[in-house]
Amino acid sequence: MREKIQKLYEEFNASLTKVGGSKEVMDLRVRFLGKKGPIADLMQSLKTVDPASRPEAGKEINDLKVYITEKLDEAVVAFIEKERNERFAKEAIDVSLPGNKQFLGRIHPITQMLDRAVNILIDMGFSVQYTPEMESEFYNYEALNYLPDHPARDMQDTYYISKEILLRSHTTSFQIRAMEEYEPPIRMIAMGKCYRNETISSRSHVLFHQIDVLYIDEHVTFADLLATQEEFYSRLFDQKLKLRVRPSYFPFVEPGIEVDISCTACKGKGCRICKHSGWLEVAGAGMVHPNVLKAGGIDPKKYQGFAWGGGIERLTMLKHDIQDIRLFMENDMRFLSQFP
Repeated sequence: MREKIQKLYEEFNASLTKVGGSKEVMDLRVRFLGKKGPIADLMQSLKTVDPASRPEAGKEINDLKVYITEKLDEAVVAFIEKERNERFAKEAIDVSLPGNKQFLGRIHPITQMLDRAVNILIDMGFSVQYTPEMESEFYNYEALNYLPDHPARDMQDTYYISKEILLRSHTTSFQIRAMEEYEPPIRMIAMGKCYRNETISSRSHVLFHQIDVLYIDEHVTFADLLATQEEFYSRLFDQKLKLRVRPSYFPFVEPGIEVDISCTACKGKGCRICKHSGWLEVAGAGMVHPNVLKAGGIDPKKYQGFAWGGGIERLTMLKHDIQDIRLFMENDMRFLSQFP
């Protein structure tokens, strides 16, 4: 028995010197102290030892077990410490080096232009009206004096959710809601996303942003409309601008006009941006049609009003000389990072 114990001491010590990591130490523990290991066999063989010698033999076996356990524990701690130090050395951070550059987010150029336009109009005395993007055909078309057979009401031009519900095609749909909720004088604006079923190109998109302006009161004139627009666009482009109007047709205004401003790049002299005309188209406008006032519950004999609206993408493209509207939707950081 004593020879077997001594032999196990020697075998264990030899095996321990060959161990190269904490996992091998655990394997060694199972090999010597496991249920099928040599220590367990020695404990089983005690029954064959002379009863007088059995206590001493049991003590020697137990001393061997304690020795192996202590040595294995020490080896595990040593290897874990070694492996941790090696990992730390490999993953060490040089705190004297400059840190990774952090890129701050930016407000989208469309949002920048929209916020700027809204702030200017609020400063001019207008308040903001929020309206749903999913709109009824009544508010989007019928109440705005669109005839039942108007081409804009076709499914080829408008995104219909159901027979009566659609994605608004213009923020002008807010006008009747404003008239129903408030008594004149009404000085309100609405802005947000609009949707039209159009072919996507460098000049048009199915999703775009608009801002609409409405003013209703007694004795409102066409001159009030032009003066308000001239002040607004001059502030928006940070320079004194001239206006030019051309007759046009919109169902919800009478008379209707299209509004041009003097080119912001060449100041009316003619350049590539304005196609050498000296003018840039920015909005559709006019005096609120009497039928629209009636639909909103306002007496057109007592009150008059003006309205205008235009695309935010158009204004942003003009201000920054951008040639393709699709750039606003592509999330290309090379483009967006140019607008701090």
